[in-house]
Amino acid sequence: MTNRTIRVWTLIHKWTSLICTVFMLLLCLTGLPLIFHDEIEALTAEHTLPPMPAETPLKSLDEAVATALATYPGERPLFLSFDEDRPVVNVTTGPGARPPVSQMHISAIDLRSTRILADLNDDKGFMHVMLRLHVDMFAGLPGELFLGFMGFLLFVATVSGVVVYAPFMRKLSFGTVRAGRSRRLKWLDLHNMLGIVTLMWVAVVGLTGVINTLSVPLVAYWRSNELAAMIAPYAGKPVPERFASVDAAVRTAMAAAPGMRPQFIAFPGVRFSSNHHYAVWLKGATPATNRILTPALIDAETGAFTDMRSMPWYMLALRLSQPLHFGDYGGLPMKILWAVLDVLTIVILGSGLYLWVARRRTAPDHAAAPALRSAVGEAAE
Repeated sequence: MTNRTIRVWTLIHKWTSLICTVFMLLLCLTGLPLIFHDEIEALTAEHTLPPMPAETPLKSLDEAVATALATYPGERPLFLSFDEDRPVVNVTTGPGARPPVSQMHISAIDLRSTRILADLNDDKGFMHVMLRLHVDMFAGLPGELFLGFMGFLLFVATVSGVVVYAPFMRKLSFGTVRAGRSRRLKWLDLHNMLGIVTLMWVAVVGLTGVINTLSVPLVAYWRSNELAAMIAPYAGKPVPERFASVDAAVRTAMAAAPGMRPQFIAFPGVRFSSNHHYAVWLKGATPATNRILTPALIDAETGAFTDMRSMPWYMLALRLSQPLHFGDYGGLPMKILWAVLDVLTIVILGSGLYLWVARRRTAPDHAAAPALRSAVGEAAE
């Protein structure tokens, strides 16, 4: 590589890093507790299932929905999701088909008794604040897209950092930290070493984070293409005034996809369904397929099966990027590994910021240094 090439890559690394560092620090700090969101929520949960005989029969999903609607008169059902390990469903209601999140109500309902176990509308708790800061900084879709762009800059900074560091790998043994030299040189070596060690993790988490920020436009594209083709015969039909049985809709969907089980139900009018259908989102029953969702559309007026198609590649990428981003597909050991790598990334970001500040302070002393040394600091010494 020529000196000019290194200078160009160094400038790319410098400015992409400086632009995204503060926001990446925010994402790393807020992402740390989110890695353990299941464990934290289990420890802080205020509701537990009351003891009941094991043979207690379960109530219907229609009864659970009726309980939620009775709790919030004048609202309509939006979503129903299933608890993985307990006979509990979470029913989301709101005043319209697509109300603001602040107007939604989520009720955890015990299917053995249809008793409401908890109101899940905690929009002030610690985990909620961490999630909103991590997802959109309380700025909605513009905040999501902005953080996605910062994630893209992080990826560019990571690649350019490897290009800049590569020529000096020939002069130093891997992992060398010259602690006996200046403080800045020690931190430069540590920054470079940790950057290489965490390279693949930072790239994967950064790119999956970018994909996650595109959720709203990707779903909108899916609705205007694949979903529109599935519901073409129903074009122009309004939302039914009365809905058919939710239980029957789930049975119909499962009959059309043997071996699969429901993860959540989107009621007519919401963005994961059409105006005239229940969308029963089914997942595989094996560890290899339970992250892949397939929507089955059930006529919400008659209960008849309409269509079921596999998700396109971009929606599959969105679905698979979510567990990969937070490391929640491999149990607690994977989460601990993700947390360690997250902390190392915080050190990399912080040390990079320190190196930039320290270099600005010492710049006058190195004004006469050769061009290459000016571009890459003291790494070649």
